[in-house]
Amino acid sequence: MKKSPRRVRCVKRWLAATLCAGALVAQQPTVFRTDVNLVRIVTTVKTQAGEIVGTLGKDEFEVYDNGVKQQVAVFEHQTEQALSVVLMVDTSGSTSKELKYEADSASRFFRALLGEGNLQDTAALYTFNWEVREQQPFTRDLKALDARLKLLHGEAGTAMYDAVYLGAQRLEPRQGRKVIVVVTDGGDTVSKVNVHKALEAVQLADAAIYAIVVMPITNDAGRNIGGEHALEFMTQGTGGRTFLPTVGAELDKAFNAIITELRTQYLLGYYPQNLPSSKDRFHKLEVRVKGPDLRVSARNGYYGGVESGRGASPEDRVTVSPDRQQTKKR
Repeated sequence: MKKSPRRVRCVKRWLAATLCAGALVAQQPTVFRTDVNLVRIVTTVKTQAGEIVGTLGKDEFEVYDNGVKQQVAVFEHQTEQALSVVLMVDTSGSTSKELKYEADSASRFFRALLGEGNLQDTAALYTFNWEVREQQPFTRDLKALDARLKLLHGEAGTAMYDAVYLGAQRLEPRQGRKVIVVVTDGGDTVSKVNVHKALEAVQLADAAIYAIVVMPITNDAGRNIGGEHALEFMTQGTGGRTFLPTVGAELDKAFNAIITELRTQYLLGYYPQNLPSSKDRFHKLEVRVKGPDLRVSARNGYYGGVESGRGASPEDRVTVSPDRQQTKKR
């Protein structure tokens, strides 16, 4: 059957449109998601004298995953990345005398943190005694943070590991750099999770812990040495740092040192390659930097493969400040 000229013209136009569309598709590059296995490492470099070094280049770093050298695919100076900081203040009964000084120093810390740097930086305030309480969610509102700090008071109990664990959960979905700052006199008495589970949660959240152990007692007798060692264990495992100040100028100095480190960091990222098979989900990380007089602070590992089970959850002991008129979180 002979086709009509009109039908032939329609078919030709359809074929031309199809070929044109095909050509356009062919010209578009195929896009694959390449960040699903990216391992990020936030790193601080110092001299032997403790001075921070912020001028190194990508070629001066080496990264090892379970002993295997990796190719650094992402390199950034961290002043460009937003910060999410959770400040955890110990309000157990033993801290009552120091709380006013700690609140004053924390206020100055927030002002320095949010008054400069990235405009996307935010901070949240939590307290912990026998429970963990959300005083102020992530914000840049200094007045709101100051108002919460002025209401701090001491009660019995110390759920420090629960506080770290829950701070990590709040940080996990956030973008950019993530930090937990714990202000305490050391020790834990009522947590549902242990120090290992708390550290695991922080590593899963890709966050770092900075611990400020306020020391009204400077001699070993009467100090909670075990609590200090636990905090040191968590800070070393996440690339953070532990401070042992007394209240006053030394406490301010510790907060200022944290801000200086956060403003002078590097981000290293790589896609794991050529790793030997292992049933252990935890990968050991090592970051090296060229130069015999330089030392590196970075997290010591990450959890790969199957998502970690979080075990016993302390969620039923987290509340928000009652005068904020929010319901209890479960």
